[in-house]
Amino acid sequence: MSKSFDRFNGTEKYIVSPALRDVVNVAISLGRPLLVKGEPGTGKTLLAHNIARALGKDLLIWNVKSTTKAKDGLYVYDTVQRLNDSRFGTGDVSDIKRYIHLGQLGRSFTTAERVVLLIDEVDKADLEFPNDLLNELDEMSFYIPETDETIEAAQRPIVVITSNSEKELPDAFLRRCVFHYIEFPDADLMKDIVHVHFPNLEKKLLKEVLNRFYWLRQIDNFRKKPSTSELLDWIQALIAGGIEPEKVAKELPFAGALIKKEQDVEVLQAALERSGKSGPLGLRSRF
Repeated sequence: MSKSFDRFNGTEKYIVSPALRDVVNVAISLGRPLLVKGEPGTGKTLLAHNIARALGKDLLIWNVKSTTKAKDGLYVYDTVQRLNDSRFGTGDVSDIKRYIHLGQLGRSFTTAERVVLLIDEVDKADLEFPNDLLNELDEMSFYIPETDETIEAAQRPIVVITSNSEKELPDAFLRRCVFHYIEFPDADLMKDIVHVHFPNLEKKLLKEVLNRFYWLRQIDNFRKKPSTSELLDWIQALIAGGIEPEKVAKELPFAGALIKKEQDVEVLQAALERSGKSGPLGLRSRF
């Protein structure tokens, strides 16, 4: 690595596998965007937050939507404000720079210190969006025709791009990224993750919680399998409710913290009945 402080090893609140740790450091070293995929709840977005935290850098977030255009991340020319100023005489409309507002990608180029830039859910935008970013991500510069000005990155940002695989990304875009798929944590890694959030959790309760959680994830017909964040919510609910480990083993208390789709409630009820552990789920009410 070019600088020791640019080496990422996770944080006290974000446990990383050796593979993820290494690929983050490769992307930082190469100055390439890191493209991260993985099922919901595996910590794709939190990765960028914790890279910034671990390296002591500011984080800029560009939340991509279906209507987002690549230019939005570079700059916006506020023609409406300029028109209002010309009508009401409240500003010098000849100074166009006053009406150029940098987007998050543009801002990441102009900061004096290196920052972490999160481009979140890149696959939500249209198919042209990733291609429209190729030149800027390669050259770390962009041109503003309204002011005849080229903005060049003072410091190459650490770029983290997340995708939920809603759309296939273009090959040309993929070639410019370092890629990593975050596998769902196995039980051993999940123990470490849970311990970070609940250091005093009773061992027997942790054992039963993980047994039930991974049993749930093995049910094939779920439309949405419970994720790490939902597991942590469930544990919090169990602690607040004073639930004993034996009850977790026999039933599935507070299942609403884990199951979020109506169709999955029926699948779960059937699975519980087959296992002989059918208990009160509290997921439906009848009036």
